[in-house]
Amino acid sequence: MQKIRKGDTVFVLSGREHGRSGVVIQVNNKAKTALVGGLNMMKRHQRQTQNREGGIISKEAPIHLSNLAISDPKDGKPTRVSFRIEEDGKKVRIARRSGELIDG
Repeated sequence: MQKIRKGDTVFVLSGREHGRSGVVIQVNNKAKTALVGGLNMMKRHQRQTQNREGGIISKEAPIHLSNLAISDPKDGKPTRVSFRIEEDGKKVRIARRSGELIDG
């Protein structure tokens, strides 16, 4: 089980986007990176095809998972993640800062 998943609200700990937060769009476990909506934007020159227009488009660049921290569900500040196994055998994520459940 991974600590950061698609749909999580994360806080950027270091880099150009330091201090900003956003929602995870995609996680790449092999490269240990994540795409965060609206953060770490880059310009890409794109050729015109039948389906899409050409020109310069903005898109998210990946951020390494070590530079991201999950926002605490209680107060929105960055927190670390721990795991706990419930009575029914389900493994859930817990915010270390407040002890709240991260998973619905």
